[in-house]
Amino acid sequence: MQNSTLSSPLVLSLTFGTISDFNYVYGVISLLGFLMIIFSNLTIIYTVYLNQSLHEPMYVFISALCTNDLYGSISFFPSLIVNLFSKTQIISYAACITQIFCIYSYGSCEMAMMTVMAYDRYMCICNPLRYATLMNLTKEFKIIIGVWLYSFISITVHTMLTMRLPLCDNVILKIYCDNWSVVRLSCIDTSVNNIYGLFLTVKILGVMPLLVFLSYVKILKVCAKSKDNLLKAMQTCSPQLISFAIFVIDSLFEVILYRLGPAQVPYGLRVAMSLQCLVVPPFVNPLLYGIKIRAIKVRILQTFTWKKSYMEKQIERT
Repeated sequence: MQNSTLSSPLVLSLTFGTISDFNYVYGVISLLGFLMIIFSNLTIIYTVYLNQSLHEPMYVFISALCTNDLYGSISFFPSLIVNLFSKTQIISYAACITQIFCIYSYGSCEMAMMTVMAYDRYMCICNPLRYATLMNLTKEFKIIIGVWLYSFISITVHTMLTMRLPLCDNVILKIYCDNWSVVRLSCIDTSVNNIYGLFLTVKILGVMPLLVFLSYVKILKVCAKSKDNLLKAMQTCSPQLISFAIFVIDSLFEVILYRLGPAQVPYGLRVAMSLQCLVVPPFVNPLLYGIKIRAIKVRILQTFTWKKSYMEKQIERT
Protein backbone atom coordinates (compact mmCIF):
# COMPACT_ATOMS: atom_id res chain seq x y z
CA MET A 1 0.00 0.00 0.00
CA GLN A 2 1.09 3.53 -0.70
CA ASN A 3 0.91 6.39 1.81
CA SER A 4 -2.59 6.65 3.28
CA THR A 5 -2.59 10.42 2.69
CA LEU A 6 -3.33 9.62 -0.96
CA SER A 7 -7.08 9.82 -0.39
CA SER A 8 -8.17 11.18 -3.76
CA PRO A 9 -5.69 10.28 -6.51
CA LEU A 10 -6.12 12.26 -9.72
CA VAL A 11 -4.78 9.38 -11.83
CA LEU A 12 -5.11 5.61 -11.48
CA SER A 13 -2.81 3.01 -13.01
CA LEU A 14 -4.31 0.12 -14.95
CA THR A 15 -2.74 -3.34 -14.94
CA PHE A 16 -2.10 -4.55 -18.49
CA GLY A 17 0.64 -7.05 -17.57
CA THR A 18 1.95 -9.08 -20.52
CA ILE A 19 -0.60 -7.43 -22.83
CA SER A 20 1.80 -4.47 -23.00
CA ASP A 21 4.31 -6.68 -24.87
CA PHE A 22 1.93 -6.83 -27.84
CA ASN A 23 -0.03 -3.65 -27.20
CA TYR A 24 -0.15 -2.50 -30.84
CA VAL A 25 -1.42 -5.88 -32.04
CA TYR A 26 -4.14 -5.94 -29.39
CA GLY A 27 -4.87 -2.29 -30.14
CA VAL A 28 -5.56 -3.02 -33.81
CA ILE A 29 -7.67 -6.07 -32.94
CA SER A 30 -9.66 -4.02 -30.40
CA LEU A 31 -10.20 -1.21 -32.91
CA LEU A 32 -11.43 -3.60 -35.61
CA GLY A 33 -13.68 -5.37 -33.11
CA PHE A 34 -15.11 -2.05 -31.93
CA LEU A 35 -15.84 -0.97 -35.50
CA MET A 36 -17.57 -4.30 -36.22
CA ILE A 37 -19.71 -3.93 -33.10
CA ILE A 38 -20.72 -0.39 -34.10
CA PHE A 39 -21.55 -1.46 -37.65
CA SER A 40 -23.54 -4.58 -36.76
CA ASN A 41 -25.57 -2.96 -33.98
CA LEU A 42 -26.30 0.16 -36.02
CA THR A 43 -27.42 -2.07 -38.90
CA ILE A 44 -30.07 -3.70 -36.66
CA ILE A 45 -31.18 -0.36 -35.21
CA TYR A 46 -31.35 1.32 -38.62
CA THR A 47 -33.21 -1.60 -40.19
CA VAL A 48 -35.88 -1.63 -37.48
CA TYR A 49 -36.24 2.15 -37.62
CA LEU A 50 -36.46 2.26 -41.41
CA ASN A 51 -39.04 -0.50 -41.94
CA GLN A 52 -42.59 0.14 -40.81
CA SER A 53 -43.31 -3.60 -40.80
CA LEU A 54 -40.75 -4.03 -38.00
CA HIS A 55 -42.41 -1.47 -35.73
CA GLU A 56 -43.65 -4.20 -33.45
CA PRO A 57 -42.76 -4.81 -29.78
CA MET A 58 -40.32 -7.69 -30.35
CA TYR A 59 -38.27 -5.84 -32.97
CA VAL A 60 -38.28 -2.55 -31.06
CA PHE A 61 -37.04 -4.38 -27.96
CA ILE A 62 -34.25 -5.92 -30.06
CA SER A 63 -33.36 -2.45 -31.33
CA ALA A 64 -33.28 -1.15 -27.73
CA LEU A 65 -31.02 -4.06 -26.72
CA CYS A 66 -28.62 -3.23 -29.56
CA THR A 67 -28.66 0.43 -28.50
CA ASN A 68 -27.65 -0.64 -25.00
CA ASP A 69 -24.88 -2.84 -26.45
CA LEU A 70 -23.54 0.21 -28.30
CA TYR A 71 -23.64 2.18 -25.06
CA GLY A 72 -21.71 -0.52 -23.23
CA SER A 73 -19.10 -0.80 -25.99
CA ILE A 74 -18.56 2.97 -26.14
CA SER A 75 -18.00 3.03 -22.38
CA PHE A 76 -15.25 0.43 -22.66
CA PHE A 77 -13.48 0.23 -26.03
CA PRO A 78 -12.26 3.83 -26.58
CA SER A 79 -10.43 3.88 -23.24
CA LEU A 80 -8.95 0.43 -23.92
CA ILE A 81 -7.77 1.37 -27.42
CA VAL A 82 -6.18 4.62 -26.23
CA ASN A 83 -4.30 2.80 -23.47
CA LEU A 84 -3.13 0.04 -25.82
CA PHE A 85 -1.57 2.63 -28.12
CA SER A 86 -0.06 4.60 -25.21
CA LYS A 87 3.25 4.06 -23.46
CA THR A 88 1.62 4.21 -20.03
CA GLN A 89 -1.73 2.67 -19.12
CA ILE A 90 -3.47 5.18 -16.88
CA ILE A 91 -6.93 6.65 -16.40
CA SER A 92 -8.06 9.73 -14.50
CA TYR A 93 -10.12 9.22 -11.36
CA ALA A 94 -13.08 11.06 -12.91
CA ALA A 95 -12.91 8.93 -16.07
CA CYS A 96 -12.64 5.78 -13.94
CA ILE A 97 -15.78 6.64 -11.96
CA THR A 98 -17.60 7.48 -15.21
CA GLN A 99 -16.55 4.16 -16.72
CA ILE A 100 -17.80 2.30 -13.64
CA PHE A 101 -21.19 3.98 -13.90
CA CYS A 102 -21.50 3.32 -17.65
CA ILE A 103 -20.38 -0.33 -17.52
CA TYR A 104 -22.60 -1.23 -14.58
CA SER A 105 -25.64 0.61 -15.93
CA TYR A 106 -25.07 -1.19 -19.25
CA GLY A 107 -25.03 -4.56 -17.47
CA SER A 108 -28.09 -3.77 -15.38
CA CYS A 109 -30.01 -2.52 -18.42
CA GLU A 110 -28.95 -5.55 -20.48
CA MET A 111 -30.36 -7.99 -17.95
CA ALA A 112 -33.52 -5.94 -17.38
CA MET A 113 -34.11 -5.64 -21.13
CA MET A 114 -33.77 -9.38 -21.66
CA THR A 115 -36.21 -9.97 -18.79
CA VAL A 116 -38.74 -7.67 -20.46
CA MET A 117 -38.16 -9.39 -23.80
CA ALA A 118 -38.86 -12.79 -22.19
CA TYR A 119 -42.10 -11.42 -20.73
CA ASP A 120 -43.02 -10.01 -24.15
CA ARG A 121 -42.59 -13.44 -25.76
CA TYR A 122 -44.60 -15.02 -22.94
CA MET A 123 -47.49 -12.59 -23.51
CA CYS A 124 -47.33 -13.01 -27.29
CA ILE A 125 -47.35 -16.82 -27.23
CA CYS A 126 -49.40 -17.59 -24.11
CA ASN A 127 -51.90 -14.69 -24.31
CA PRO A 128 -52.19 -13.90 -28.03
CA LEU A 129 -55.71 -12.40 -27.77
CA ARG A 130 -54.63 -9.84 -25.14
CA TYR A 131 -51.17 -9.21 -26.56
CA ALA A 132 -52.09 -6.36 -28.93
CA THR A 133 -53.76 -4.50 -26.06
CA LEU A 134 -51.14 -5.15 -23.41
CA MET A 135 -48.02 -4.59 -25.55
CA ASN A 136 -48.72 -1.73 -27.96
CA LEU A 137 -45.90 0.61 -29.03
CA THR A 138 -46.82 3.36 -26.55
CA LYS A 139 -46.61 0.98 -23.59
CA GLU A 140 -43.48 -0.56 -25.01
CA PHE A 141 -41.62 2.75 -25.15
CA LYS A 142 -42.71 3.43 -21.57
CA ILE A 143 -41.28 0.05 -20.55
CA ILE A 144 -37.97 0.78 -22.31
CA ILE A 145 -37.69 4.20 -20.65
CA GLY A 146 -38.57 2.58 -17.32
CA VAL A 147 -35.81 -0.01 -17.78
CA TRP A 148 -33.21 2.68 -18.47
CA LEU A 149 -34.38 4.84 -15.55
CA TYR A 150 -34.34 1.87 -13.18
CA SER A 151 -30.81 0.95 -14.28
CA PHE A 152 -29.44 4.48 -14.11
CA ILE A 153 -30.96 5.21 -10.67
CA SER A 154 -29.81 1.94 -9.05
CA ILE A 155 -26.29 2.27 -10.47
CA THR A 156 -26.11 5.98 -9.56
CA VAL A 157 -26.55 4.97 -5.90
CA HIS A 158 -23.89 2.27 -6.37
CA THR A 159 -21.45 4.75 -7.91
CA MET A 160 -22.06 7.44 -5.28
CA LEU A 161 -21.29 4.94 -2.53
CA THR A 162 -17.95 4.30 -4.25
CA MET A 163 -17.19 8.00 -4.77
CA ARG A 164 -17.43 8.70 -1.05
CA LEU A 165 -14.52 6.34 -0.30
CA PRO A 166 -11.01 7.77 0.26
CA LEU A 167 -8.37 5.71 -1.54
CA CYS A 168 -4.99 4.61 -0.19
CA ASP A 169 -3.62 3.25 -3.45
CA ASN A 170 -3.99 3.99 -7.17
CA VAL A 171 -3.39 0.63 -8.88
CA ILE A 172 -6.38 -0.98 -10.61
CA LEU A 173 -5.90 -4.74 -11.05
CA LYS A 174 -7.71 -4.79 -14.39
CA ILE A 175 -7.38 -3.21 -17.83
CA TYR A 176 -10.49 -1.14 -17.15
CA CYS A 177 -12.23 0.31 -14.09
CA ASP A 178 -14.88 -1.64 -12.27
CA ASN A 179 -16.44 -1.06 -8.88
CA TRP A 180 -14.64 -3.83 -6.99
CA SER A 181 -11.22 -2.68 -8.25
CA VAL A 182 -11.78 0.80 -6.82
CA VAL A 183 -13.51 -0.24 -3.58
CA ARG A 184 -10.61 -2.53 -2.66
CA LEU A 185 -8.31 0.55 -2.66
CA SER A 186 -10.32 2.24 0.08
CA CYS A 187 -8.82 3.24 3.43
CA ILE A 188 -12.09 2.85 5.34
CA ASP A 189 -14.71 0.19 6.01
CA THR A 190 -16.63 -0.78 2.85
CA SER A 191 -19.44 -2.84 4.39
CA VAL A 192 -22.18 -0.58 2.98
CA ASN A 193 -20.72 -0.92 -0.51
CA ASN A 194 -20.49 -4.70 -0.14
CA ILE A 195 -24.09 -5.03 1.06
CA TYR A 196 -25.48 -2.86 -1.72
CA GLY A 197 -23.31 -4.65 -4.28
CA LEU A 198 -24.63 -8.00 -3.06
CA PHE A 199 -28.19 -6.66 -3.31
CA LEU A 200 -27.61 -5.63 -6.94
CA THR A 201 -25.93 -8.96 -7.76
CA VAL A 202 -28.83 -10.98 -6.36
CA LYS A 203 -31.36 -8.82 -8.20
CA ILE A 204 -29.55 -8.82 -11.56
CA LEU A 205 -28.12 -12.36 -11.55
CA GLY A 206 -30.72 -14.03 -9.33
CA VAL A 207 -34.21 -12.57 -9.53
CA MET A 208 -34.16 -11.47 -13.17
CA PRO A 209 -32.79 -14.75 -14.58
CA LEU A 210 -35.43 -16.59 -12.51
CA LEU A 211 -38.18 -14.49 -14.13
CA VAL A 212 -36.73 -15.20 -17.58
CA PHE A 213 -36.53 -18.92 -16.81
CA LEU A 214 -40.14 -19.04 -15.62
CA SER A 215 -41.32 -17.16 -18.72
CA TYR A 216 -39.70 -19.65 -21.10
CA VAL A 217 -40.86 -22.65 -19.07
CA LYS A 218 -44.46 -21.44 -19.44
CA ILE A 219 -43.90 -20.84 -23.15
CA LEU A 220 -42.60 -24.39 -23.62
CA LYS A 221 -45.54 -25.85 -21.66
CA VAL A 222 -48.06 -24.04 -23.87
CA CYS A 223 -46.27 -24.88 -27.13
CA ALA A 224 -45.50 -28.51 -26.24
CA LYS A 225 -49.07 -29.45 -27.11
CA SER A 226 -48.34 -28.85 -30.78
CA LYS A 227 -45.14 -29.76 -32.59
CA ASP A 228 -45.58 -26.93 -35.13
CA ASN A 229 -46.15 -24.35 -32.39
CA LEU A 230 -43.14 -25.66 -30.49
CA LEU A 231 -40.89 -25.28 -33.55
CA LYS A 232 -42.18 -21.76 -34.22
CA ALA A 233 -41.68 -20.77 -30.59
CA MET A 234 -38.13 -22.14 -30.54
CA GLN A 235 -37.32 -20.36 -33.78
CA THR A 236 -38.58 -17.08 -32.37
CA CYS A 237 -37.16 -17.45 -28.87
CA SER A 238 -33.83 -19.16 -29.57
CA PRO A 239 -31.88 -15.92 -30.26
CA GLN A 240 -33.12 -14.46 -26.97
CA LEU A 241 -32.31 -17.67 -25.07
CA ILE A 242 -28.78 -17.82 -26.53
CA SER A 243 -28.21 -14.10 -25.85
CA PHE A 244 -29.53 -14.49 -22.32
CA ALA A 245 -27.37 -17.56 -21.60
CA ILE A 246 -24.22 -15.85 -22.90
CA PHE A 247 -24.74 -12.77 -20.75
CA VAL A 248 -25.59 -14.66 -17.56
CA ILE A 249 -22.67 -17.10 -17.92
CA ASP A 250 -20.24 -14.27 -18.64
CA SER A 251 -21.54 -12.28 -15.65
CA LEU A 252 -21.21 -15.31 -13.37
CA PHE A 253 -17.60 -15.72 -14.50
CA GLU A 254 -16.96 -12.16 -13.35
CA VAL A 255 -18.61 -12.80 -9.96
CA ILE A 256 -16.62 -16.03 -9.54
CA LEU A 257 -13.45 -14.09 -10.32
CA TYR A 258 -14.19 -11.78 -7.37
CA ARG A 259 -14.83 -14.72 -5.05
CA LEU A 260 -11.63 -16.53 -6.01
CA GLY A 261 -9.52 -13.39 -5.79
CA PRO A 262 -7.35 -12.12 -8.68
CA ALA A 263 -4.16 -13.66 -7.31
CA GLN A 264 -5.69 -17.15 -7.50
CA VAL A 265 -6.43 -16.96 -11.25
CA PRO A 266 -3.78 -16.95 -14.05
CA TYR A 267 -3.43 -13.49 -15.59
CA GLY A 268 -4.54 -14.46 -19.11
CA LEU A 269 -7.65 -16.24 -17.83
CA ARG A 270 -8.39 -13.31 -15.51
CA VAL A 271 -8.35 -10.84 -18.40
CA ALA A 272 -10.47 -13.10 -20.61
CA MET A 273 -13.06 -13.64 -17.87
CA SER A 274 -13.29 -9.93 -17.07
CA LEU A 275 -13.85 -9.00 -20.73
CA GLN A 276 -16.62 -11.50 -21.55
CA CYS A 277 -19.59 -9.31 -20.54
CA LEU A 278 -18.24 -6.27 -22.36
CA VAL A 279 -17.14 -7.90 -25.61
CA VAL A 280 -19.23 -11.00 -26.33
CA PRO A 281 -22.87 -9.75 -26.01
CA PRO A 282 -22.40 -6.56 -28.11
CA PHE A 283 -20.64 -8.63 -30.77
CA VAL A 284 -22.93 -11.69 -30.77
CA ASN A 285 -26.39 -10.13 -30.22
CA PRO A 286 -26.75 -8.33 -33.59
CA LEU A 287 -25.44 -11.41 -35.39
CA LEU A 288 -27.93 -13.65 -33.59
CA TYR A 289 -30.93 -11.43 -34.26
CA GLY A 290 -29.83 -10.51 -37.77
CA ILE A 291 -29.37 -14.14 -38.83
CA LYS A 292 -31.88 -16.08 -36.73
CA ILE A 293 -34.91 -13.80 -37.02
CA ARG A 294 -36.06 -14.03 -40.62
CA ALA A 295 -38.01 -10.74 -40.73
CA ILE A 296 -34.93 -8.74 -39.74
CA LYS A 297 -32.60 -10.72 -42.01
CA VAL A 298 -34.87 -10.19 -45.02
CA ARG A 299 -35.17 -6.45 -44.36
CA ILE A 300 -31.40 -6.08 -43.96
CA LEU A 301 -30.80 -7.85 -47.27
CA GLN A 302 -33.48 -5.75 -48.97
CA THR A 303 -32.00 -2.53 -47.59
CA PHE A 304 -28.47 -3.29 -48.78
CA THR A 305 -29.71 -4.67 -52.12
CA TRP A 306 -31.76 -1.51 -52.71
CA LYS A 307 -28.78 0.68 -51.90
CA LYS A 308 -26.54 -1.34 -54.21
CA SER A 309 -29.06 -1.09 -57.08
CA TYR A 310 -29.49 2.63 -56.45
CA MET A 311 -25.74 3.23 -56.54
CA GLU A 312 -25.37 1.20 -59.74
CA LYS A 313 -28.10 3.28 -61.42
CA GLN A 314 -26.40 6.49 -60.30
CA ILE A 315 -23.09 5.28 -61.75
CA GLU A 316 -24.78 4.37 -65.06
CA ARG A 317 -26.32 7.85 -65.30
CA THR A 318 -22.94 9.52 -64.83
